[in-house]
Amino acid sequence: MELTFTQKYLQRHIALPADHGSWVFILSPLLIGVFAGKHFSLPGIYLIVAAMSAFLIRQPVTIAIKAYSGRRSRRDLPAARFWMLVYGTIALVATIGLVLNGFAYILILALPGIPVFAWHLFLVSRRAERRQMGIELVGSGVLSLAAPAGYWVGVGNPDVLGWWLLALSWLQSAASIVYAYLRLEQRELKAQPTNIKKFSMAWRALLYTGFNFLLTLVLGFSGTLPRYIFTPYALQFAEAIWGTLKPAIGAKPTAIGLRQLAISTLFTLLFILVWRSGQHF
Repeated sequence: MELTFTQKYLQRHIALPADHGSWVFILSPLLIGVFAGKHFSLPGIYLIVAAMSAFLIRQPVTIAIKAYSGRRSRRDLPAARFWMLVYGTIALVATIGLVLNGFAYILILALPGIPVFAWHLFLVSRRAERRQMGIELVGSGVLSLAAPAGYWVGVGNPDVLGWWLLALSWLQSAASIVYAYLRLEQRELKAQPTNIKKFSMAWRALLYTGFNFLLTLVLGFSGTLPRYIFTPYALQFAEAIWGTLKPAIGAKPTAIGLRQLAISTLFTLLFILVWRSGQHF
């Protein structure tokens, strides 16, 4: 029986990332950068389209690698190639739009993504991509490059504050990943642990979120960044403390993911409000 166009090519699991939690790692820095910029214009739209297309193309490429390495059926290849072509074409057109509008230097920010993506695909080919905190932390840094990109397009030049936005976005993403691993580890507990055990499991998450909070507190009150930039990081630190004291024993991964999404969304909104209200720091 011959497959229809929809059945052969328009397969959702090939077109869109299966790990829904990954969306926040591109959308949060992208929105932070765009709203931190002073103006939003056509180049900003080009940037959003290019960034999202580059993010989305990861899924069909990963599916193709799995098919070639024997992890999936070769019948997935036509759909994977179709979506690679669609996302690749859209990204190319949007990139040309950026270049023609004088933002060719933005492309420099895409360079770190090449070796990191290649590393990810190598792990996929070896069936070793799951539970790799190291590459997730590095990958979140690559996605955080959307923050300076959005800011530079908004202000019209590669202002040094873009690098601060990169660092701030990456610090939040890294802490979020470490905390997510803690919550998943807590799922395996059979009974309520002692307080010593709770904190011994959570030391890394508390270290990341606590460091971010203290760093932004100092940077804000020293006048280097907006005074209250610590606010969203205080939210993340408070969540880590709560998660330490309330282990996710037996919780479903979906429930953990939804709570993480809610905290990350609140973080992004708070960051944007604090940054824009303190633009004259």
